[in-house]
Amino acid sequence: MTDMPTPFEHFVDRHVGPDDDAIRRMLEGVGASSLEAMIDAAVPDAIRSEGLFALEPLDEFEVTARLRELAGRNRQMVQMIGLGYHDTITPPVVRRNVVESPAWYTAYTPYQPEISQGRLEALLNFQTVVADLTGLPVANASLLDEGTAVAEAVTLMHRASRGAGDVVAVDVDVLPQTRAVLETRCEPLGLEIVDLDRDADLPDGLFGVVLQQPGASGVLRDDAALIERIHDHAALVTVAADLLALTLITPPGEQGADIAVGSTQRFGVPLGYGGPHAGYIAVRTGLERSLPGRLVGVSIDVHGQSAYRLALQTREQHIRRERATSNICTAQVLLAVVASMYAVWYGPDGLADIARRVHGNARTLADRLRAGGVEVVHDAFFDTVLARVPGRAAAVVDAACEAGVNLGLVDDDHVRIACDETTRATHLATVLGAFGIEVAAGDLDPSDVELPDGLVRTSGYLEHPVFHEHRSETAMLRYLRRLADRDYALDRGMIPLGSCTMKLNATTELEPITWPGFAGLHPFAPADQTAGMRELIDDLERWLAAMTGYAAVSVQPNAGSQGELAGLLAIAAHHASRSDTERDVCLIPSSAHGTNAASAVMAGMRVAVVDASPDGTIDMDSLTSTLEQHAGRVAAIMLTYPSTHGVYESTVSDVCAMVHDAGGQVYIDGANLNALLGVAAPGRFGGDVSHLNLHKTFCIPHGGGGPGVGPVAVAEHLVEFLPTHPLHPDPRRRSGPVGAVSAAPYGSASILPISWAYIQLMGSAGLVRATQVAVLAANHVANRLDEHFPVLYRGAGGWVAHECILDLREMTRRTGITAEDVAKRLIDHGFHAPTLSFPVAGTLMVEPTESEDLAELDRFCDAMIAIRAEADRVASGEWPKDDNPLVNAPHPAHVLVEEWTHPYGRDVAVYPSREARADKYWPPVGRIDGAHGDRNLVCACPPPEAFAIDAQEVSA
Repeated sequence: MTDMPTPFEHFVDRHVGPDDDAIRRMLEGVGASSLEAMIDAAVPDAIRSEGLFALEPLDEFEVTARLRELAGRNRQMVQMIGLGYHDTITPPVVRRNVVESPAWYTAYTPYQPEISQGRLEALLNFQTVVADLTGLPVANASLLDEGTAVAEAVTLMHRASRGAGDVVAVDVDVLPQTRAVLETRCEPLGLEIVDLDRDADLPDGLFGVVLQQPGASGVLRDDAALIERIHDHAALVTVAADLLALTLITPPGEQGADIAVGSTQRFGVPLGYGGPHAGYIAVRTGLERSLPGRLVGVSIDVHGQSAYRLALQTREQHIRRERATSNICTAQVLLAVVASMYAVWYGPDGLADIARRVHGNARTLADRLRAGGVEVVHDAFFDTVLARVPGRAAAVVDAACEAGVNLGLVDDDHVRIACDETTRATHLATVLGAFGIEVAAGDLDPSDVELPDGLVRTSGYLEHPVFHEHRSETAMLRYLRRLADRDYALDRGMIPLGSCTMKLNATTELEPITWPGFAGLHPFAPADQTAGMRELIDDLERWLAAMTGYAAVSVQPNAGSQGELAGLLAIAAHHASRSDTERDVCLIPSSAHGTNAASAVMAGMRVAVVDASPDGTIDMDSLTSTLEQHAGRVAAIMLTYPSTHGVYESTVSDVCAMVHDAGGQVYIDGANLNALLGVAAPGRFGGDVSHLNLHKTFCIPHGGGGPGVGPVAVAEHLVEFLPTHPLHPDPRRRSGPVGAVSAAPYGSASILPISWAYIQLMGSAGLVRATQVAVLAANHVANRLDEHFPVLYRGAGGWVAHECILDLREMTRRTGITAEDVAKRLIDHGFHAPTLSFPVAGTLMVEPTESEDLAELDRFCDAMIAIRAEADRVASGEWPKDDNPLVNAPHPAHVLVEEWTHPYGRDVAVYPSREARADKYWPPVGRIDGAHGDRNLVCACPPPEAFAIDAQEVSA
């Protein structure tokens, strides 16, 4: 009897949007007899490599069962290890309606702010939480984790010190993973790290100091006098602070700190074996224009209403390129939203209650330890108790482990015990029992708060109404829904962004990340407790290496930018190991993403730009002359392949060979791997190292601008230069020529099951089909739109890769209608805009992906064609250049009830197509004035009155 297919089979057919009939019709349109023939025509023979990766697919039922097995092999423990990672409770209303909602996790970075007002408000809430709790006026919209946030703060202090010196003093009680990341980041920049001696004179050449509050050992210190002394030395101060502790203790800003950094993980974000978690950074007045990453601000739209947008162009590192001071181009938006909503849900009183309970449990533990004859090292602490048990530390930790509690083993004599909001009296009794102190849980009531007089917080925080109005679940649920409805995400329709690969993030892939077996793991838990997670990671690293043609992969980098940096550090370390220290020049094509140049600078390299030819390919003459100009000094070239211009360059193998002949290494940016998977492998056509974007090709959702994962893949000769980590579960990976690039050994580990599931569901044949259909979809769009918006670059035979660039410059010259006008008008049609004016100003870069079906592809093409027709009406004089549906787009609903003076009708404004009538997305605001917001910088919650529409205006 033949087995009947189950409802869970054929995942490939559900991931790939066009069915067989649609594919046949699309192939006819582009002039190819089959998908295989199309790839043969589009992809140069010289780079083809197939059959490197063989994996049979599993259906969704089998994948879920396998993931449950892996999760079940991870031992669920009470986590009291500390070191900046604490167990927490995600409010169910937030978990269900943010973390598990595609309206939040499938959104893209808010580069089109008019359709991002919901998540921008959530991020403004986040910035307000951070600014209020740290006592500093400006915070950004999150960084990647605490370790990299400290590194960003150090480079910010160095810039702000204006050449005062190159020495940074670091608290000896800083978190060990932070110290490791800081060492990795400072060395290539020539910055010297010294241990801070609080009692000695400050060193010469000092530009900044990093303090930890509380310290890794748990100790609380009043550092106001020390900070004043540091300022007298003309140096700046960064305090890495625990955000929950700041509800009770004096904030860094009130102690005089210039910068505060840290993690918001314990605000409702699961441990997740180390990430993803939203780091934070806040600065004093005068440093806001040096903030790395993204900053949300308030501006106004064309109707005079307040509206949110990204401020100061801090997100656009390509503006600075080789002068960039940070390569951060993403944030941890989804996790920052969770943390902000945790604060909205609990409000200031609720947060303080949690903090008092955490501190009270720690005090109870310390009191009982002392009563039992155990020395408690510190008198002042918040949540972490350091106990001294000479020669017995390992035995205590082992005893607690046997009883289901993880403690921190500091050394032979010291044990660290960290309390959190999940700590209960039964846990304290178990811990005391491990020390040989028998106490009944019922006798362990939390003690009162007892903090040093100089550290008791007296200032208020979170006074804005948003942190007081959502105490009931009904109110919170409606608030989350209201914000989500203001946004455009992949659950509404196509997001055709070039180089960003906004494809399906399947539910089966997403479900496991909230399972306790994955979400509840501490990143420094003993290796024998995390066997399932580490097997999953080993599978993923092995699969990624095989399909890219490299020897090994590290998933530690927690963003594409950090993968870039890790790859360049590997190259630099390779040259250093051969005493080839003169090689410090990195060649970068002019079309490259801005993070490439910024990463090169951060890796201690100088940037030399290679020009592009008129057809978008690398100018070989420019490459030759640049190699000659820097002979003997070329460290690397950074290529994006297919190129950022959206074509398979036939010269890529020649470029790689030329750089190798010059003694350099070849870095191939994996941002566009969606066009290569199963067809060509960068490790086989000349690459020495690549980073891969799991949040693009491998289906980790963008989450509104993060989380991301940027694994680094290397050839055999670079394996020894992959990132290491001092607390890695594998002793072989705890030290090496390149240190840590992320705070956790495996970076954003808790979202790796998403990519593991995608690969296992698709199998090797399914991944090839995804690549084929992605290329077919791009060529379908290019061919349909070419007569209306000429495709700027094509490869051999007229083919594009997985994306195409539409040239609007001639239309703009004739009509005055710009690429931005087209982008905003697409909102009225119910679309997110393609990538605007990158890599060529005045263009739109479109990537349809394999997940959009033919109907949606054609709906997008029809909208673009309709927009071109409207531009022609402007050119003919039918509509004025300064008053037409394009320059006035997008049109929010309220314009319908206002006086109408435009030369086109209301129906044309808001219903430009039949499809728009059937399922209308209404933008909440009109076009936003970014320049106004930059001149009048507001980066925290404004009063509600700022958003009130004037009553007379409405009645009109």
